[in-house]
Amino acid sequence: MPTLQAAAAVVAPRRNPYTDDPWVLTFHRDLVEPFGATVDESLLRTGANVSHRELVDHLVRADGIQDSKPDLVVLAHALPDLHPFTAVAPHLDMLLGGGATSIGISQQGLAAPFTALRVVAAHQRSGSADRAVVAILEQTTLPTRLPLVHDTPLTDSGVLLLLGTGDGPELAGVERLPGGTPPLERAAALAAADPDRTLVVAGPWIPRGGPHARVPVRHLQPGTYCTSVWLALAREWRSWREEYSTVVLCDTDPLDGGSHLAVLRTGN
Repeated sequence: MPTLQAAAAVVAPRRNPYTDDPWVLTFHRDLVEPFGATVDESLLRTGANVSHRELVDHLVRADGIQDSKPDLVVLAHALPDLHPFTAVAPHLDMLLGGGATSIGISQQGLAAPFTALRVVAAHQRSGSADRAVVAILEQTTLPTRLPLVHDTPLTDSGVLLLLGTGDGPELAGVERLPGGTPPLERAAALAAADPDRTLVVAGPWIPRGGPHARVPVRHLQPGTYCTSVWLALAREWRSWREEYSTVVLCDTDPLDGGSHLAVLRTGN
């Protein structure tokens, strides 16, 4: 199974001014108006205007990643990019040396990063990719008002994970739970073998409280949609590796109610 080799995170990079482009506005209107939505140009004018490409450009310079030369690049996002028709996974591959298989995962909401891990594990099992970089990106400047984005509110953020075959926390499993299944109960069951040395990291969409035995639970603050638990992993995975034998990352998608878990074993 893949092991975590390096990670990087970025939150709220420098904002950019809005660029007036009538063609892009026409594209957005053609996209949403048949479904009864409207384009509000003021959301673009007041937004951060940070694209997926800019998030990647910030992240790729991190130690351990910039010279990684992966075999596989997977880009996962729950919200659309600032610029239509922009292929960012090949751009990331180019920055890392070129030659990798590059794919993107979208239209899955909060599940996208968990699906990306499944893709990496499958490629590793087949022997087609020993080293992979997963980019988890979230930009928040949208032409149409969405309560999830604008009422939370969300912050532009991104994570890069380098997964390989060397020493490091091992991806032991990825699960999806149907709506209505309490994710903390499932996390507690996964931790039952060693509850004192298991950490459960609960994303901001999981309600606090509920039965979870003696397992430590770290609840993350709101402000992100699909990047939350991955930001925490990127920042703290080295210290977690020293303190815990198992880390369970979990969150619930507020749009469909489904929950997702990823289990990392440190081997300690």
